[in-house]
Amino acid sequence: MPSSPQEPQQETQQETVEVDLGGRTVRVPKDGLYDRYRMETDLDEVARDPRVSGVDFFRKLPKTKVDSPIGPTLTPNFYYRVSTARLTMLAPTRAIRSRLPRELAPLEVAPGLGLVSTMFFRYDVCDIDFYTEAAVGIAVKPARHGRLGFFDLVAALKNDHLDSYVLSLPVSTEIAQVRGHDGYGFPKWVTGLDVDIDAHRTSARVANDAGGTDLALSAPTPAQTIHPSGKRVSSLTSYTSIGDAWHSTLSQTNVLASGTALVPRDVGLEVGEGRMADDLRSLKPIRTIQFDVVTEGQLALHMPVPTSVRSR
Repeated sequence: MPSSPQEPQQETQQETVEVDLGGRTVRVPKDGLYDRYRMETDLDEVARDPRVSGVDFFRKLPKTKVDSPIGPTLTPNFYYRVSTARLTMLAPTRAIRSRLPRELAPLEVAPGLGLVSTMFFRYDVCDIDFYTEAAVGIAVKPARHGRLGFFDLVAALKNDHLDSYVLSLPVSTEIAQVRGHDGYGFPKWVTGLDVDIDAHRTSARVANDAGGTDLALSAPTPAQTIHPSGKRVSSLTSYTSIGDAWHSTLSQTNVLASGTALVPRDVGLEVGEGRMADDLRSLKPIRTIQFDVVTEGQLALHMPVPTSVRSR
């Protein structure tokens, strides 16, 4: 499955139209997927996009109309062509606990050591149009049941399933910010954010409020393995508080091409000045143990649902 070229990140130069999201007005690309379909995207049209390998994964995931803080919407949100990069780091449990709500507990790899990550995302073809995203997150134990931590750890490191709490999640477009913040409860804001991932190189830069560097990544892309569609589907459960209630958000990734470097030595991570940099420093990361890159994947992001968490 050859990797298609990515389009230049020039979405700000496109003509836009205004749309309403739960009383908030945002601008989206004129004649883009959201402008034309309002989340009810024609899969046959998407299948004709040369950047998209296929849409069979989505045909098996029917959408449902739900009420939400951003008004009636369809779920899941479909991402037809994505690429991602994640650095997984060891950090002291004490520092991690200082940033977690008391209802959540860190997933430990050893007594006193947990896992934190920095992540970068590029969504080339999506129901809400092109955007980029970055995150600083903490791996946590599942909130609703008491599975043994060892098995959760194995699943997490294999990228089969992760449970997380996100500290910062900047994005590059208004609609992604409003949907993510108001609809999902994530700590999202809009900033300059470039992400470029191909089979040879992975690079990303998040700008701070002054236009300088908040967080930046540059590294060779780990050798990629091709996966048939539907054969490797990983999941991520993220916990957020909306109002006074806990919610969980499920995302499912259909991995099409991916690679991993263990204890990588040639990864450059610049921690500058800004909200992401402050969040990462507060976790006191010790060393990077894994670098995962998906050069091609697809994603289904479900709307959050109320969930119970254990009192601690």
